[in-house]
Amino acid sequence: MKPHTIERTQVLPITLETAWDFFSNPVNLVKITPKKMDFRITSPPQSDTYAGQIITYTLRPLFRVAVSWTTEITHVDRPNFFVDEQRFGPYRFWHHQHRFREVEGGVEVHDLVHYLLPYDQLAGVINTLFVAPRLRRIFDFRSASLAKIFPKK
Repeated sequence: MKPHTIERTQVLPITLETAWDFFSNPVNLVKITPKKMDFRITSPPQSDTYAGQIITYTLRPLFRVAVSWTTEITHVDRPNFFVDEQRFGPYRFWHHQHRFREVEGGVEVHDLVHYLLPYDQLAGVINTLFVAPRLRRIFDFRSASLAKIFPKK
């Protein structure tokens, strides 16, 4: 089965180093995730992002049902990109690339997510009705939150 994707790009009026520091720190996910998802990091804080790093979370993505999620940071090229992959959680497959590059006016932040759902027979319907719209709303919220955190000058 072909993975589903969501892709977003946003230019923020910040430096590459500021972008890296913000996005590579899992604590900041709480600031850019809708409050009603009750996103909580359950692993001890780390001082730096590195390949092989494991981060655990709990969240309530749908119908207020709590879900545990374990992510591994699999690739890191500071300050240009890092990749997180779900090891345990609600998806059969989750691969999220975070890319940063300097552009006129700041830094382009590019997210590319590939994901598969657990139920092959119903995956298309579940994705169309629930998952894809929910992910779009989450990324819309992130975009709006980032615009408030890093306002244009």
